[in-house]
Order: sequence, then C-alpha cells, then structure tokens
Amino acid sequence: MKKWFGLFTMALFSLALVACGQKPSGPTKTLDELGYNPNGLPIVQEVVEYTIISPKNALAINYNDMDIFKKMFEDTNVKIKWNNLSEETFSTTKQMIIQDTRNLPDAMYHAGFSDRDIIQYSAAGTIIALDEYLDNMPNFKKILEERPDIRKVISAPDGHIYALPRVEEMGLLQHPNILFINKDWVNLLSQQNLISLNGQALNVSIEGGNLEDTSTDANIQLKPLVIKINNQVVNGFTLAQYEAILRAMKTNASLLTAANLIPLTFRFGGWQGNQSDLYGAFGVPENIDHLTVVNNQVTFTAALEKYKQATNFFAGWIEEGLIEKDVLTQGEFDLLAKGKGSNPRLGSFYWWEKETVIKPEWQSQYVALPPLIGQDGKQNIGVSNNQEISKGNFVVFSKAQNPEILLTWIDRFYDPVISAQINYGPIGIAYEEELNADGLLIQKPIPEGMTADELRLKNAPMGVIYLSYEQWENTLVMEYRARLRLALLDVYIKPYIMEGVNQYPNVSFNLSEMNTINRYGTDIYSYVYQSTTGWLLNGGVTDSEWNAYVNKLNQMKLPDMIRAYQSAYDRYE
Repeated sequence: MKKWFGLFTMALFSLALVACGQKPSGPTKTLDELGYNPNGLPIVQEVVEYTIISPKNALAINYNDMDIFKKMFEDTNVKIKWNNLSEETFSTTKQMIIQDTRNLPDAMYHAGFSDRDIIQYSAAGTIIALDEYLDNMPNFKKILEERPDIRKVISAPDGHIYALPRVEEMGLLQHPNILFINKDWVNLLSQQNLISLNGQALNVSIEGGNLEDTSTDANIQLKPLVIKINNQVVNGFTLAQYEAILRAMKTNASLLTAANLIPLTFRFGGWQGNQSDLYGAFGVPENIDHLTVVNNQVTFTAALEKYKQATNFFAGWIEEGLIEKDVLTQGEFDLLAKGKGSNPRLGSFYWWEKETVIKPEWQSQYVALPPLIGQDGKQNIGVSNNQEISKGNFVVFSKAQNPEILLTWIDRFYDPVISAQINYGPIGIAYEEELNADGLLIQKPIPEGMTADELRLKNAPMGVIYLSYEQWENTLVMEYRARLRLALLDVYIKPYIMEGVNQYPNVSFNLSEMNTINRYGTDIYSYVYQSTTGWLLNGGVTDSEWNAYVNKLNQMKLPDMIRAYQSAYDRYE
C-alpha cells in the first residue's frame, strides 16, 4: 500500500511538472512585430502568453481566476498562465522543479529564492539578470534611483539583480508580539482578594487601554491604560506580580469562566506571538533567531547567561500550569481556536493583535500591557529580524522568450495602485471604486460573516509590491487594523526596546559566509531548540548542564557562524 501511494504521489507530481512545463510559452516574434511598448498600455498590440509557477495560500482562489489578473490582462495584452501549487508542495518540490530544466516555466512568483539559490542558479545560467532590463521596467528603475538602500539589499555579490523584492514599510514586522490580558478577570479576582503575593493580598486594578468611544476610522485614540497596585499607579507588572495574577486565574478558574481556562499562552518559536518578550524581562534582547545586533556586535542570545536564568524561571511557570505546555507544540490555528468558543478561555496571551484571537463580543475585556518588569526593575524587549524589504520574490528563467515583455508586465506590480490591489485585493472587492476626499484609495467595509484576513487571502496574491512609507501618505489609506496596531506599538512596545539593540539587517552574504552558516547553522539551531524545550518541560537546566551546552555550541562552531554573520554585517554597514 505504501509503495502504491508513493508511486501515485510521484505520478501526480510528474503531471504537475508537465503542466507547468509545456512548450516555451513566451512570444517568439520580435518586439517590434508584437508592438511592444514599455511605457504605456497595452504593453503589446498582439496577445502573448507566459507561464508562471507559484505557491498560493490555501484560502486563495486560483490565480487564473483572480479579478486583479483578469484586469491586468485586459490592460496589457499579456496573458499569464498560472500554475498554482499548495504552499507545502511548493516548499518540498521547488528545487526539483528548478532542476528539471527541460520543463521550466518562464518565471516563478513567491519564489523564496535565498542568497545561495541566487548565486547557484545565476552562475548556472538558469535565471537571468533583471537589472539588464531596467529600461523595460520604469517603475522599478525609478524605485532603485530613489532608494539606493533597496538596490543594496537585493544586489548579488556580482552586482547584478536576479530577483525582485517585496517592499512593505509599515513599522510592524519588527515587533511581532504584544501581551494582552483579560482585565475584567484581574479586577474581579482582586475585588474578591484572590490575588496574593508573599502571603499578602495584592490589590490590582486595570482601567482604560482600549479605544476611546469617540474613535473613528480616521482618528484612532486609546484610552490611557491605568494599572494600580495597592492603589499606587505603576507602569506595568513585575514578574512576581504577574505570576501572582496567573496563579489566581488558574486557582479560581471556575469563578471566571465555564471553559478550560489558560492563564498564559503563545507560540514557542512562532514568527508572531512568541516567547521573545518574556525573555526580555531577564535582559535578553531575544528574537526567535536568537540573533541580534548589540552595539554593532552580532550576538547569539541563546548562549547568554541570562538566557539560562530566563529558561529556568519560565520552566517553573510551565511546571505549575501558568503557561500551558501546548506553547511548545501548538500551531497558529490551534492557538487561535482557543480564543473562540462559547466562553472566553484565555487569561493572557502574546500575539500580533487581539482582534485575530478573541471573538468580537469579548474584545473590550482584553487590553495590551507594557513589557513585564524584570528582577532588575527594567522593562526590556528585543527586536525581531523580520524584514520590510524581502528578497527573492520573483525570478525569470533563461528559457523565457522576449523577457522584456514579461518584465514590463511584472513592473506594473510596483505601481502603487496595483501594489495595493496585489496586497489586499482588487478595487470593487477590497477597495472602494472612488477615491476618498484626500484622493486616496480606501478599503471597503468587510462583508458580513467574513474576516479581513479571509477577504484578503481569497482575493489578493500578495508577493511583489512596493508600498513604502510614502505610499501611505500619498496613495492609499492604511488598513485600520494596521493603524490600530501602530498606535499600540507606540505606547506598549517601542519605548522599551533595549538600548543599543537592533535587528540583524537584510545583508547579502558572499559564498564563503553562506557556506559557513549553512554548514553549521542547521545543527546549531536544532540543538538549541531541543535543549531549550527540554529544559522548559523538565524543570530547568543545572549549571553543569548549561556549561556542557555552551561547550557543545562552541564545538559545533558557533563562533565561526557568528563571525560569518559579523563579516556580512560589517560590510553592510
């Protein structure tokens, strides 16, 4: 049976390759014969067709059926035959697809090309240098002229550009965690003298923190958050005070909810809503890469002594059930499901935004909190390495006929009005037909029974866009949820970033650096993950175990890997 299933799977994969690799689909006529025009519409007078392979989100409709691409065909006369794969299939078969050179498509969207991929496949002649066609890409050419920083990020070691970037500058990605708490539960527990610390009742109150009643879509105002401990206004909770609150929630769960109450949850190692800010309470400038820049020095946080202290401390919270053990294994949808149901279950949680986690009717119960106060009396967090300029999103294979036409077509994605529709959905579905009073694109109300994420994922391919800070001022109104989150970050996150700490930038590695990082990185990160999760589940790490762990990291060439990161960083600076 297993053998038959394997053969069946390979047969399906072979059919997919054939489907995405039928005859070279680019035009074979000359540009003049096709009436090519890089600076106007239509791009060509005669319809031409290209084949592009791309993964897509499970909620998205087939790209061939998306309104934005139908409209682009009407405007340009460039027809794209999209071959969509599931994200899982694409990730496991991408290299096989590229190496099957006889059946390559013309291009790959959502390509996810790493620096190594770019060096490898450009040297082999599999992909073409796109900067040689800048005169055919007026939007992208203008971006590079105005933003040399973007050109620096996306240029390969040989100086050429082989893949197009996605640029979405909002100031959100660097800070993927906010701590939310059910303030109604805290206030109720305190009123009944059920929160205690060191044997003494702790009088706690949380007021404000949510939107002002007068807030409008254009004017987001937060009610000031007022936290009082024993009638004294404080700037946040200490670790000990928060532990007392979590313990009171767990002990008195039946008073608060009919559901199975979870005092604190998050996703260990998740790109959003992860454990990093908890570790920040111990002075660890943490992110899920364990890699950050402190005073221009690349630092591996998982080898710091404070990392050990934090791990031991939070192992105690897991052992007591204040942090649920599921944080180490649950997926995104597992966590989100816990915020739904007939009754609220979550006492507190880390996530990108509460609106995604908590049902609308419970929103007013939950407020954002500033970072926990560490044992040194400070509130500290690090910065994630999520980049607003992402590389490797679109590549053109050397088999493509007349790549100028295809590149002029993809260049339209960098027009801000097209970018908005690629990222959020087309005009008429995601955006109003008419501009607002300020001449900006404005999003339509979300259809009843559908979330903003569902509307977007269904109708927007995302991927290659250019939405810089300037575009939010001059072209479109930022999504309401994004503006709300920016307001929260300004109050609860950005003031607490550790001094001298910055994210590791979007560098370009040379081949030697990449080889070093690839040679040692996988084993190092696997060892750190296995060690940390084991300690968290089993009560912590002893001094002797920690010393053995650090020695093992050194034997695994962690210093060599950090030197490679430092070398690339120094060159970037």
